[in-house]
Amino acid sequence: MSRARGDGGERARLFVAVSLPEVVTAELARWARAATATAGGIRRLAPQSMHITLCFLGEQSLGDVEELAALLSAAAVPVAAIGQLTLGAPLWLPPRRPRALAVAVGDPDGGLGRLRALLAREIAATVGWKPGRERFRPHVTVARMRPLVASRGQAGRSARRAAGDVELAPTPQLAFVADTVVLLRSHLEPDGARYEALARVGGW
Repeated sequence: MSRARGDGGERARLFVAVSLPEVVTAELARWARAATATAGGIRRLAPQSMHITLCFLGEQSLGDVEELAALLSAAAVPVAAIGQLTLGAPLWLPPRRPRALAVAVGDPDGGLGRLRALLAREIAATVGWKPGRERFRPHVTVARMRPLVASRGQAGRSARRAAGDVELAPTPQLAFVADTVVLLRSHLEPDGARYEALARVGGW
């Protein structure tokens, strides 16, 4: 049964994500450096910060972490059945007012989508979180606009357009298996978000 939000206690920005093999994040970091070399106002993500977000939970009580970790453990079989994934085309997100540079992830077997649907359903039933209505588009964010560039106003719009007009080289053509799902806490810091793993399942 879903529990009402606002149970008190410390709260944190939480999300569930798929970890990537080091060889994939290293190639993505190398590509991002080359792709954004001439784009101003861009902060490239460190390889260890790259992931595929499945469910962004927003502000949740830290008292829910134990239950969320149990949900991940219960999803061990579908985690193992994600199947092979591929890197796709580069994406400026959102397209009209880009704030981040990402690389699409192909899910040819549909395992990633099925896992996301399962976790979204179970998390919503457990902690009262409501998933968004947007279509799931698996991707890996590799760079973000710096706050001044992403801000509103004519200067921010011009900078975003300039970044979006940068011609991007083809992304690395990689196929890989990602078999680890983590519950992450996002710490917002001046230089960008720092992620703390609170629970993990997979890595067989």
